[in-house]
Order: sequence, then structure tokens, then C-alpha cells
Amino acid sequence: MSRSAASRANRRGEPPPSPEPLPAPALDSHTHLDIVLGERPADDEHGEWASDAAVDAEIAAAAAVNVTRLVQVGVDVASSRWSAALAARHPGVLAAVALHPNEAGAGRATEEALAEIDRLAALPRVRAVGETGLDRFRTGPEGWVAQEASFRAHIRIAKEHGIALVIHDRDAHEEILRVLDDEGAPEHTVFHCFSGDAVFAKSCVARGFVLSFAGTLTFGNAAYLREAAALTPPDQLLVETDSPFLTPVPHRGRPNASRLVPHTVRALAETTGTDLEELCSTLTATAERVFGSW
Repeated sequence: MSRSAASRANRRGEPPPSPEPLPAPALDSHTHLDIVLGERPADDEHGEWASDAAVDAEIAAAAAVNVTRLVQVGVDVASSRWSAALAARHPGVLAAVALHPNEAGAGRATEEALAEIDRLAALPRVRAVGETGLDRFRTGPEGWVAQEASFRAHIRIAKEHGIALVIHDRDAHEEILRVLDDEGAPEHTVFHCFSGDAVFAKSCVARGFVLSFAGTLTFGNAAYLREAAALTPPDQLLVETDSPFLTPVPHRGRPNASRLVPHTVRALAETTGTDLEELCSTLTATAERVFGSW
């Protein structure tokens, strides 16, 4: 599925209502506001998908439920530029920039494109390189060499700039670890939308990586994710929406947004047996350790 087709599929239906606010400030460590709010025209090279007013309203809706910090994530050059520009003007947003592994698998991780990601990574409000990694689901074997080369280049960019690495890992657990072990992972490495089981979680935790759980944690068929979350130390946990994708229960199948992350935070508190307010504080502290202060 193309990025635009995925965008359309995940913005169908009425947006769900906002949940009860969290008892303390928390965050969404991975959102795509550009996709939540609209699609760029085919000829738009600048990532200007939505008005400032629409973006500000979406951020305010998240803040109203005590989700006061967001990390806006790029997946190609245009969305990475857009993400960096949003973070530069909005105090509640930091940016991550990268070429998604499926972009790389399609041959778009060119020398010019990687140089632009490197340039953006030096900006003060860009605090992570991502999402990068390996995707063996949407990219076939013909694109795997290019994916790995791009992943390695992104690791080096993150280390050069001393910022976090945000990993997309789909059906590639052991390969991801192989590349990270070979290159040497950055000090702060986050597995976005963690999708492994308890065994894989232990391997990641032992390496000091941070596991970020999305709305999938709330799905009925995701007992393996809850087991993985339960064994992860509190200071190696984050939460995210990956909005507009992966909407948590009870709104699965409807459009996701940062204001819905309290559903996942509450599920994580229940899974880990942690007081909800305490968990919010721990998540915020971990985010500031990984991404720096907002």
C-alpha cells in the first residue's frame, strides 16, 4: 500500500471522542500530524499539507487531555522538512527526520536525499533520526540491500549529531539487532511501535534500548506485547500513537490522533501494575532523557 493509500485508509470514519484527561502530563513519542490532517498534492515538494491553525488545533486537543509533548516524525524528505519546520515554531513539538525503510526499498534513499536528512538532523529542534530501519513486509527481497544501506546511513547520521535513533522494525527483529550491533547503536535508540515478543524485548532491554508501545498494546490478540511491556523496566518505556494509524481500543478502526494516547497509557499502567500518575511522570522523564527538553 502506498503512503497516500494508507493515509486514506486510516482517516475513514468519524474521529473518536477524546478520553478522560490523564492525571499528569504525558506525551506522544511518535505521530504523523501531516497524515492526520491531510494529504499533500502529488506535485507538492514542501510538505505543506495543513494550515497552521489546523495543526495548532490538533496539538491543543492533545494538550487538553494532558498529552502536552509530541514528537512529529518524517518519513521522506518533504515530510521531514515539514516536521522540522513545525517543531521550530511550536514549543510542544520536537521532530524526527528520516527516509522510511520502504522509501529506501523503492530506491529513494539517494545520496542527495540522505544529505538533506543529515542537514535537517543538525537543526536544534530536530532530536531524532527516524523512522528508519527494516521492513520485510511491504518491501520485497529486491529492496532489502537498499533498505539496509539506508538504515546504516541513518544510524551514522544520528551518532554524528548526537541525537536519538527511532527504529521501524517490521518482520525484521534479528536483522535489526545484527545491524545495530555491527554499527554500534546511538546512546538513545527507540523501537517505535514495538512489535516483538518477550524474548525479543529482553534482547532489546539488555542493550539499553527504549521500547515504545502504540495502540496495538490494547488489542485483544496482543497478549505477547503486554508480556513484553510487563518485563520492560519503567525507564525504558515510551508510548505513542503512530497516528493516524493503530488506533487503540475502544476505537480501533477509526482515525487515530495524539489526543487518544491516554487509552494506551492506561493500558500500559494496568499491564505493568504502575500507578497511572507515576507512569505519566516516568514516561515524561524518559522522553526528556531520550529527546531532550521540549
